[in-house]
Amino acid sequence: MPPLPVIRDFAAEASDPSRYAALDGDWWLAVADVTGSTRLAGEGRHRDVNFVAAAVVAVLTAAVRRGDEPVACQFGGDGAIAAVPPGRAPEARAALEALGHWAATVMDVPLRVGLVPVRALLDHGLEVLAALHDFGNGNSFGLFLGAGVVAADAWVKEDVRWRLTPRPGPLPGLDSVSCRWNPVPPRRGTVLCVIVDPVAPGPAGLLALADVQRAIEAVVPTVGAAPLGHGERLEARWPPAWRALLMEARGSSGGGGWRDRFGRMAGALVKSAVLVLLLKLGLTLPSFDPQRYRRSMAERSDFRKSAGGPRLVLDVTGLEAAEIEALLADAAAAGAIRYGTARADATTITCLVGDVTADRHVHFVDGAGLGFWRASVMLKAMKARETAPEMLAAALAPVPPG
Repeated sequence: MPPLPVIRDFAAEASDPSRYAALDGDWWLAVADVTGSTRLAGEGRHRDVNFVAAAVVAVLTAAVRRGDEPVACQFGGDGAIAAVPPGRAPEARAALEALGHWAATVMDVPLRVGLVPVRALLDHGLEVLAALHDFGNGNSFGLFLGAGVVAADAWVKEDVRWRLTPRPGPLPGLDSVSCRWNPVPPRRGTVLCVIVDPVAPGPAGLLALADVQRAIEAVVPTVGAAPLGHGERLEARWPPAWRALLMEARGSSGGGGWRDRFGRMAGALVKSAVLVLLLKLGLTLPSFDPQRYRRSMAERSDFRKSAGGPRLVLDVTGLEAAEIEALLADAAAAGAIRYGTARADATTITCLVGDVTADRHVHFVDGAGLGFWRASVMLKAMKARETAPEMLAAALAPVPPG
């Protein structure tokens, strides 16, 4: 099986279907999303939701990877999705079941998990295009185009046939997840979260997405709207927030006993103290440059991605946000897309750190207060308004005789 294509210039390549591989029927899509986000948001547990979503990426990646091959896996704020290579479905199934059990019993965050064969999507005329957004040295995120990935997410949410039953199991990779950095306030005015899906399947829908991406880039080049900037405004805190330490302690693959959790918390405190001290004194270690690490954090953040359509977290001015919202509204009124947006007063960061000294780390961002989730609520409401007239018409249609 050839490796997935690599994308390095998001603005130029991410909306071009020729830059992606069409997955065949031997692939699977792993889907996970937090349920009850409204309750969790109301309880102020936004970071818990992000932590669980990042844990899905970490565990799925570790479970289905073959050797050093990158895995097309994507963080979605309150969930994640991954392309599972042929022959790795049993490992993905076991990881998803274990994640569902851990999230509910340890994190008190209900997690719906499911596994959808790409073959079933293809049978419904739904294509899945996948690629890797590559940042070098084995650091990458998954990118997806096409109606298939959107449909897989909906199938798991709406049909129990595609869901998996949570059960205890190993959680490889879970120890690499942390969230010790302070939220980053916007430099230019506001943080805007954007979700766009095509209305039409196939080439027409992909063309609509490309048009929207170009229009957004015309308002503000997204590379310059990175919410973490060049890393200069990233602030490590010591001691880390108590809740961040507690989440990291619970995110342990070592059994979850009190000794294991205490060890995780103590380790987090020591690592955070060293990082803060190095940054404040402008020092480096032979195997670690904290300033370079902070710059690479910003470079390897997933503020631009595609999961059927664009998913963006942008630091923009109020005028730019209004222009983007207006162009999305126009495209939706023309029947080309569905979309959701949400503004936030900061960007939150959840980290997946494999080996800092080997430069293996990536970072997931979201608008504060679950910006992606709030944008998805708007998109779902738009879709519901579209389907309501059709449902009403069907309900009022005369029943054929006999």
